[in-house]
This record gives sequence, C-alpha cells and structure tokens, in this order.
Amino acid sequence: MEFAVDWKIFATIFVSVFIAELGDKTQLATMLFAADKDVSKWMVFTAASAALIVASAVGVLVGSFLSAYVDEKILSYIAGTGFIIIGTYTLYTCLLYTSDA
Repeated sequence: MEFAVDWKIFATIFVSVFIAELGDKTQLATMLFAADKDVSKWMVFTAASAALIVASAVGVLVGSFLSAYVDEKILSYIAGTGFIIIGTYTLYTCLLYTSDA
C-alpha cells in the first residue's frame, strides 16, 4: 500500500491548526504545567501531544462521519456560525466584565 503525501494540503492544515492553537487555552494550560519545576518537561510535552493527537483523531472521525450525511458546504456554514457565536459571546463577556470594573 502506497501513501502519497500532498505537501500543499499538509502545509495548509498544519499552518491553520498551528495558528489556531497559538495562545489557545490548550497552549496556556500546557505552559502552566511546564512552569511547574517539579514536573518533567518531556512529560508535559508527551501528554499534551498525545491529547492533541486524540482530539485531532476525534475531529477527523466525526468530520468523516458527518460528511457522509451532510454536504461539505453546509458543514462549513455550521462551523463558521459556531465560530461567530463563540467570538460574539467572548467579546460580550469581555465587555460586560470590563464595564463593571
């Protein structure tokens, strides 16, 4: 069985996920664990990497399952709407809490 890598798609996915994860709660939690001087940095790296691999696998499996039943364009609209809702909620709560200060 031969496995061909489309490096353009690989790079697009890698850069998209990498940028999305910068400053994300996942990275902040990982930095917090790594800041503990009693915890092995390799353990933090290995555990965080394994968690991201499993989370990515779940995303691939769910995406593959959904794409069999829902059109890709509709999935894109649903994902985009979800991001807009989360962003709006985040801005709203930020403004709500900063106006109380």
